[in-house]
Amino acid sequence: MPRCQLARDGILNNVMISMNRAAKSGRWIAFAGAGLMAIATAASSLPAQTVSDDSVPTVGLDIPQNLTIFGKLDPNVRKPTAIVNETVITGTDVDQRVNLIVAANQLKLNQEEHDRLRLQVLRSLIDETLQIQQAKTNEITITADEINQSYARVSQQFNKSEVEMRAYLRSVGSSERSLRRQIEADLAWQRYLRRRVEPFVNVGDEEVKGIIDRINAAKGTNEYHLKEIYLAAGPERAQQVFDNMRQMIQSIEKGEKPFEYYAQFTESSTRSTGGDLDWVGTNQLSYLPDSLAEAAQKMQVGEVAGPIEVPGGFSILYLVDKRQVLMADPKDAQLTLKQLTVKFPAGITQAAATAKVSELETATRAMRGCGNVAKVAAELNAEVVDNASVQVRALPPKLQDMVLKMQIGEATPWFGSPTEGVRALVLCGRDDPPAGGAPQPEQVQSRLEQTRVNLRAQGVLRDLRRDAVIEYR
Repeated sequence: MPRCQLARDGILNNVMISMNRAAKSGRWIAFAGAGLMAIATAASSLPAQTVSDDSVPTVGLDIPQNLTIFGKLDPNVRKPTAIVNETVITGTDVDQRVNLIVAANQLKLNQEEHDRLRLQVLRSLIDETLQIQQAKTNEITITADEINQSYARVSQQFNKSEVEMRAYLRSVGSSERSLRRQIEADLAWQRYLRRRVEPFVNVGDEEVKGIIDRINAAKGTNEYHLKEIYLAAGPERAQQVFDNMRQMIQSIEKGEKPFEYYAQFTESSTRSTGGDLDWVGTNQLSYLPDSLAEAAQKMQVGEVAGPIEVPGGFSILYLVDKRQVLMADPKDAQLTLKQLTVKFPAGITQAAATAKVSELETATRAMRGCGNVAKVAAELNAEVVDNASVQVRALPPKLQDMVLKMQIGEATPWFGSPTEGVRALVLCGRDDPPAGGAPQPEQVQSRLEQTRVNLRAQGVLRDLRRDAVIEYR
């Protein structure tokens, strides 16, 4: 198996930092771009550097073992501006997209990370330009009305009106034009794929039957939804890469940056999908390096593990979810919840907040079922929010495990912070999911077709990059 999504649905997913091209997400917009774009750099007047490495891998290129590099690779020497088949991408275009990504994800980047993101955005903008050009070449046109409708949906996903969205974009240093360009590229590329790629993708009945048979044979075994960040490291830089990955993990665990931010820099074939390995069954773990397979089976949902040594470098592993094949997943249960929220006075000390929470705990432990929630809330001066349809897996991992062990009428411990207040959830009902069953042939066929369409789409885009005339300035 080759090394093969944490934001809102739809197009909004693609202005968040994950920006991955996952077939199962439905509509997607290109951000990361599969593969690297060669950036021309001028030779400087620095002295020549001689490199000798006896462990140079075989890559099918005529590269000498002992080579001399004239000049220094510095992608920041040139301004981030490109002309793609006579279409200009300006530095402002790059800045506006970068600013939206940083604002939407509340990222705090150092200069090196900011420079890397700019280069990644430039690659994305080049891909978008090529997609729009390819669609027009095939007489595919996206109307202004279609872009307006999609823009309105994106605004709703940001919980803003179109006017508010326009003001928001300006306030973060982006623009409506930048977002509309991304929307146009997505719509154009999807239509191109439907017309020129999907009709030539076929999945046979025997192939579908074979997959369903294998799923049935694996009933009851574990499946792991994994994401991975892989960085190559030879002996001379192993410690440096290890230390860098430790810093990544600390940043992820502190909530400074999401896993998907770092996954866009993975040096594996899963780069285009944000490091997503998708669901890996127990019988498929053998295709992974032994160290990764062992770690996956020991991890808890939501846990990040690493750096894990693997052949050629190190990996960071993230367990998104876990389930049993064809078995009812308790996390699919629908819950009826009441949420109690208590706000603290401004400037309250940690000690005073802890004492207050102790009083709240006593009150909720004495509460007899959901019928008394309103009475207890009034005594505690707490706000109450009802939600009769919450899926267990929609809750944070720590709350998922807690709620699954609760009985009807029980409340969770209070959680939160002195500045944001504290909350408790009261379980008022639970509808367990039905027993699992094998997917319908139509579902399997659709998934296979979409996977193959995406593979062909990557091939088309790779060819477009290869044949494009791109001038960097």
